[in-house]
Order: sequence, then C-alpha cells, then structure tokens
Amino acid sequence: MSVVVIAYDDAGHVPDAVRSALAQGERVADVIAVDDASGDGTGEVLDRIARKEPRVRVVHHSLNSGGCGTPRNTGLRLASAPWVMFLDSDDVLAPGAVDRLLTAAVRYGADVAAGACVRREIPDGREVRWQPQLFETEAFHADTSAHPELLRDTVSVNKLYAREFLNRHRLRFPDGAFPYEDFVFTAGVYAAAARLAVIPDPVYVWQVRRQARRLSISLARDTIGNWRSRVAAQRFAVHTLDHGGHGALADAARTRFLEHDLRMYLRELPLRSSAYREAWWNDTRSLLDGDSRTAQALKSASAPARWAALAVLSAPSPPQEDGLGRLATLAGRPGRLLPPYALGPSGAPVWSESLPAELDGLEALAPEALPVTVDAEVTPGPCTRVDLTLHDLYGRLREAGPVSVELELVERATDRVGLRARAAWTEVTAEAPEAPGSPMAPLSPVAPETPVTTSRWTARIDGLELAGLTASHPVAAWDVRAHIRFRDGAVNETTVRALRAGLRRVVVPHPRRLLVLLQPYATHDGSLAFRVAPGVRGALRIARARAKRVLRGRLSERPAPASAAAASPAPPVRHAGEPT
Repeated sequence: MSVVVIAYDDAGHVPDAVRSALAQGERVADVIAVDDASGDGTGEVLDRIARKEPRVRVVHHSLNSGGCGTPRNTGLRLASAPWVMFLDSDDVLAPGAVDRLLTAAVRYGADVAAGACVRREIPDGREVRWQPQLFETEAFHADTSAHPELLRDTVSVNKLYAREFLNRHRLRFPDGAFPYEDFVFTAGVYAAAARLAVIPDPVYVWQVRRQARRLSISLARDTIGNWRSRVAAQRFAVHTLDHGGHGALADAARTRFLEHDLRMYLRELPLRSSAYREAWWNDTRSLLDGDSRTAQALKSASAPARWAALAVLSAPSPPQEDGLGRLATLAGRPGRLLPPYALGPSGAPVWSESLPAELDGLEALAPEALPVTVDAEVTPGPCTRVDLTLHDLYGRLREAGPVSVELELVERATDRVGLRARAAWTEVTAEAPEAPGSPMAPLSPVAPETPVTTSRWTARIDGLELAGLTASHPVAAWDVRAHIRFRDGAVNETTVRALRAGLRRVVVPHPRRLLVLLQPYATHDGSLAFRVAPGVRGALRIARARAKRVLRGRLSERPAPASAAAASPAPPVRHAGEPT
C-alpha cells in the first residue's frame, strides 16, 4: 500500500510523520511525500530522508496550492499500490495501524477500512478519541449510505482506501484553498455506498499543538472566515449527498452540523469580539433560515442543540454578555439550562421573557437527559468543602425526586478519576399561590388558585483532601463532574457551575510535599475545576502562567499600530482532520 504524506512549512515535524509510516513494515510499499512549495526547508528534509530510504518518494510543488486537497490529489495520482492512506506532516500513524486496517479490509472485502482517530494534546499528552461510539467494536457496513450515524466521522485520515474504488467513483479532494476539505471527500465516500470495515483500534494520532505559532485551521476558529469556510464545506458536502440521490444522508449531515459544529462555535462565542459576534450571528441566522430541509433538521436535533439554534434564529442580534454566556452554556457538553426559567404566553417553557423561543420537547426528556443546573460554592483548604444547589427545571426534577449526588474529580490530562465523594440532597421548598404561568410551576395544568410548591435541593460535601491527589503533570487540572441519582435509579451526569464566591488560591501544608497550592476556578464555560500544584516549584509554575495570561491580556487591549492593522495576519497551518 501507499501512504501519502503532505507537508507545508513543517520541517520540524515531518520526519516523525514519515518515520511512523515506514515503521508500519513491509506492507507499506511506498511513502509519497508531497512538499507543497515550502519555504522553511521542508523539501530538503524530505529529500535527505529519501536518499536514505528507498521507499520514500518526494514530489515538490513549484507553487503553493493554499490547501490540503491539491497535494493529497497529487499523491493519489502517483500512487501505484492497490491501497492508500493519507497522513499530515504534523501527525503520526499509530503502531500497527496499516496491518490492522489491511487485515480488516481483506477479511470483509471492503472498499474502505476505518479505525479510531486519537487527539493527542501536546505537550501534556492527554489523548481523547474522536467519535468513540463509532469505534467501540469491530463491524462491517455493506453500504455506508444506509448508516447515517457514520456521518459523524468527517475525517479522511483515519481510513484506508482501495485505490480502484476511489478511481471508479472519481473521488478526489477539492483543489486549492478549500478549508475543511475532509467534509466533502468523506461525503463522497459515503455517497458512493462504500463497503466499510470498522476496527476499534487507534490508527491515527492527531497531534494538537495549541501553543504553536500558527494554529491549524481546525483550531484557528477566532476569525469569521473560518466559520464561513466551514459552512461552505458543509453545503458542498450536503450537495454531494443530495446530488448522489441520498436525501436521508444529506438530512443526517444537516443534523450533525447543528449537533456538533454549531454548538462548538456557539460555546466559544463569548470569547470573540463584538464584530465577530455580529457577523457570526447574521451568517448563522441566514443558514438556519435557509430552506425547509434545514428546518426539518432542526426538529431532528437533540434538545440542547435545537433550543440553542432556535434561540439564535429568534433573536435579530446577539444577546448581551449574561445572555450570551447562558446560550454558550446550553451549547456545552453536557448542556446546562441556566436560570431564570420563563414561560411564554401559552404557558410553554421558553428561552426567556424577552426571547420567547419555545423549549419544545422538555416534558418528554427522561430525568437523565434533562439539562440540569447545579451551582457550587467552594471553601478551599486542607479539607475543601463544596456546597451544592440543584435548581428545579419547570417541575421536572420535583417529579423525578433527586436522592443523592456524587462528585468526581477527573484529571483532565488522562481522564482518570482521582477522587469521589457522595452526599444526600435536602429539599428546600416554598409554597406560593402561583399561577400556571410561573416558571417554577409543573408542566401539567393546574388551577390558577392552586398553591404551587417551588423546590431546590442542597447538599454539602466536606473533607475533600485535594492536596493528596497524585497527578501525571506537575500542575494538574481536575474537572468536577456531578452524578445526580433520582428516585427510580436514573442518573444524570453533568458539570457544576462555579459561583464566584470562594474561587481563591490557598496554600495547604503537606507532610511530604511541604506545601500544595490549590486553585478552584471557573472554566471558559463556567464549570468548576481545580488546579493542584505540589511543592514550591508547582506553585511558581502557576504564578508564572498567571503572569503570562495577564500580560497577554494587557497587550491584546492595546490598539494596533496602523501598519500592523493594515497587514494581513499569518494564515493558519492547514490541517486535514477535524476531530474537535
């Protein structure tokens, strides 16, 4: 088989990519490395590798193509082996990936074989699987067009392709400066009714470098051009599916875009400038109001994604800071619906009094699927205390009966649970002659004069010895997850909202580490997390990191000089995958 490696101005990383392909063994007949007119010596690095390794063939573009599609197409055109894979210069193939994919492809007589794509955060090493539910077990799909759920996997680099299949269906990447080209190529593969073998093994490692001088396209989401490129690729992919006679797949692609892409950008909207927000809001409203098929996709989307999209569609301009944060929280994973809760003129739950977008389907959600809100107030110290408040949601929680809550502290770098603690909920009720229009009234009709009981629940978890946590990193971040158990045994898993009171750093004495610095803080979506830094060195790391953040914030507030404002920013690094 052939591995096509594409590279542009990446002399530092491309040797690792090529070596990871050669290390797959003799089943890799050749590695076709395409240098897309680099200016940093990448071409020379590849030439040196090729002089020592006969399986490496280097192709030099004389002009930069501006995207990932053209160099991939070049490599595909030159490939002579019956199978082909694609690899970006800053990523690597997992050990044994080719052998496992080829074995599965031959076993099932497949046109395409796919394995798990792993996102590895550099430098901390945290690994997260892309769309893990699609790669839980080995499977074979005789016709991808009959499996809309596969559209959630939009990347091309975690797959092995039969070259004859690609040629027969004339499947190529969009040429030139076309970001998110994977959307279009993968849609073409699914529309061609590929015979797909799936294996649970990791085969591709997408290396995420958030501190790089130039971010990859999938990480450089702070420009409106990035969003417009993503929307354009989505429309192209939907057209490909529709034109191929796969209307059901096209509708599934529309729903997937709302579930994944729209929510991701909406979560980040509070971080953007006012000019970006206005442009994004206008573009997105036009997208959502585009046609009847998009309206149908809205109805098919899950409740948090549907409600967030309807709120955007209902408002002519983006809300102010509080409302924007509330909307971003609903778009989170898991989504949380923050109070205050309002009812519209008809008595139906709505987004807010000023924005009466209905929260349709709320009454049908199971307790474990409700977008509940748990507030947390922290008292840090040698034995940290967390006071929790669970808010009722239009009477639904009162019906379900919250019984207990278990907090988990999960190390962000490894997803390892380091600490668990449980407490019982105590109900706090208030009775008032509220009409059915009250946001705390149950969703079932009641007489206007009937007293309505409003509820919330409180719990205290005391004695959390966070200083004793052992982590894989000198300064470890620990996310807090809450598991809310109801009367019938159902469990709702969510994050908790950090209230500002108590979010202060404390130094805790420790018998072995002398001291440990604890810092409870709110993440960008308002969720509670802890930084734990053992020893004097760890405390200094946190202090230096905070000083850098403050300095960057002050520099970003300074007006740019006229010459700098007129200059175009450096383009982001082109990256193939989009497992975000």
